[in-house]
Amino acid sequence: MPETAERIHHRIESADGPPLIAYVMDGTAAVPPMEETAWHSHLRGQFFYVESGLVSVRTRAGAWALPPQRVGWLPPGELHTVSISGGLRGWGVFVAPQAAACLPAYTCALGANPLMRELVHRAAGWMMQDALDEAQQRILAVLMDELRRAPQQPLHVNLPRDRRLQRVALAVLEQPHDERSLDEWAGWAGLSPRSLSRLFRRETGASFAQWRQQARLGRALELLADGAAVGQVADALGYASVSAFVAMFRRAFGQSPGRYFARAAGG
Repeated sequence: MPETAERIHHRIESADGPPLIAYVMDGTAAVPPMEETAWHSHLRGQFFYVESGLVSVRTRAGAWALPPQRVGWLPPGELHTVSISGGLRGWGVFVAPQAAACLPAYTCALGANPLMRELVHRAAGWMMQDALDEAQQRILAVLMDELRRAPQQPLHVNLPRDRRLQRVALAVLEQPHDERSLDEWAGWAGLSPRSLSRLFRRETGASFAQWRQQARLGRALELLADGAAVGQVADALGYASVSAFVAMFRRAFGQSPGRYFARAAGG
């Protein structure tokens, strides 16, 4: 590992130093597409914002795809894997464990605002400083307030704990085009339809139909970020028509897939 990279790695994996350590991935620092990493964790919690590209994250509790204009949060010590679609640009903040006590204890996706970006870009210049002056500390305090108050976004899909339900959930994630009905999935898992429906809602907070749609949305974002045509994505996800897929996407994001990714590419 080059000396600079080793110093940065040591810094973000230490509770010493400033409570927040900010960084920016832009220009030559953009991250190329990357296959799923091995399971790992960080001592510090991690916020990461996507300006272009897409980050897919899996934890023991579930999975989500983080599209442009969203912030992901991973608490300190959270085991996870990461994959990247498209050239990733954005910014992030590593949060010391003691500072993360006031933040969610679970992974989630959050909304972002322009003030966050400006504060992070300012603070990224102090990444290797141990001692911050009063003005710098005030900036970090404002940034922490903005991150703490950011609204949560419905991009995460929870994995059920019940082994039978988990088998169904993992099959849906692997084959989002599978059109089997709830009754058929229940029979495959050795459950009655009523039990599968009741348990799925209890363990994930969503009906089976809602959960499957959210899983498909995450996969759609990955495919679109990799450059797949809208028709190809609709096909891959088992939609009867392109218009049905576009309608689902518009309900989730308020825009068609083409407009959404064109806006993201333009910043």
